Amino acid sequence: MTSVLDHGRQPTRTTWLAGGVASTILLAAVGLISTAGTAAAAAATAVPQGTTQSFAVLAATGITNTGTTTINGDTGSFPEASLTDNGTIVQTGVARGGDGVAQQAQSDLDVAYLDTAGQGPADQVPADLADVDARTLVPGVYTNPTSLSLTGPLTLDAQGDPTAVFVFQSGSTLITASDSTITLIGGAQACNVFWQVTSSATLGTNSTFVGTVYANTAIEAQTGAVVQGRLLARNAAVTLDSNVITAPACATTPPTSSAPVTTSAAPTTSAAPTPAGPTTTPAGGPGSPGSTTGGGTSGTPGGGTPTGAGPSGGNGGGNGTRGTGVFSQVGTVPVGSVDTGDGSAAGPPSTR
Repeated sequence: MTSVLDHGRQPTRTTWLAGGVASTILLAAVGLISTAGTAAAAAATAVPQGTTQSFAVLAATGITNTGTTTINGDTGSFPEASLTDNGTIVQTGVARGGDGVAQQAQSDLDVAYLDTAGQGPADQVPADLADVDARTLVPGVYTNPTSLSLTGPLTLDAQGDPTAVFVFQSGSTLITASDSTITLIGGAQACNVFWQVTSSATLGTNSTFVGTVYANTAIEAQTGAVVQGRLLARNAAVTLDSNVITAPACATTPPTSSAPVTTSAAPTTSAAPTPAGPTTTPAGGPGSPGSTTGGGTSGTPGGGTPTGAGPSGGNGGGNGTRGTGVFSQVGTVPVGSVDTGDGSAAGPPSTR
């Protein structure tokens, strides 16, 4: 007799169902992890930047700098127009302080911030962007409801579309670690990368950052951080320390693949021969021998004006008169004489 204790425990229907649900959840989780960062849930659209586009740094309660900082673009702060420079700022652009342009830029910043925050639906990514699959993201909208950070390298791949947009949304802070980097490939442009930060943003020491930061509160760029983008704070200050910040501009002519260009040489055409025209003797030249009165030949055309006088005619039959320079012709050649063409007349050949 065999006891049921001698056999393994048979799974119940409930056990199978529970196991199936657990497997489904596990597979879904694995799928989420493996696809995070490889595709976006929705295409990101260009952000309306307005007058903020010319700014590299814009604050609400002032800008503080330490060390030598290079800024390529405008700077401004509104409503509190203060600049505390404990080092040196080398700027290519306009330091606007709290003028009307800075005021308008703060207004346009509100529009840009809200537009960026409202894009989606977004693809949720790990809080540390260095954990996305292959550390590479394609164009799209990415979000984390808690915060965003970057502890290593991140690559943004536009996949051949230089107009492609990347939008990042942080539910709280944005913090990049020291020496972290963002690299653009596939035609991606820094002008098309945007970061909406619900709280404050901190860029780590010697980090390389790409994109425009729309922070609701403060922004700090730590020592040596390099930014190819903009640092725009809505309600607080911007703090700098020996940084290089360049407001990016989109290429007006996106790069395209170059194809060899073949050009055909135009056929060479020989110039048609120029027909010879009548020869004109320069004005003012001497006339040729005129006609003779005693049987001389007529003079050839004189090169002078019709009234110019030529040299005396030959002496074939008498003293020749001076040619008149006109196209003259002898009326009669003496019998037996031959017109030699040089103004003289030769007699008839002798007969034997």
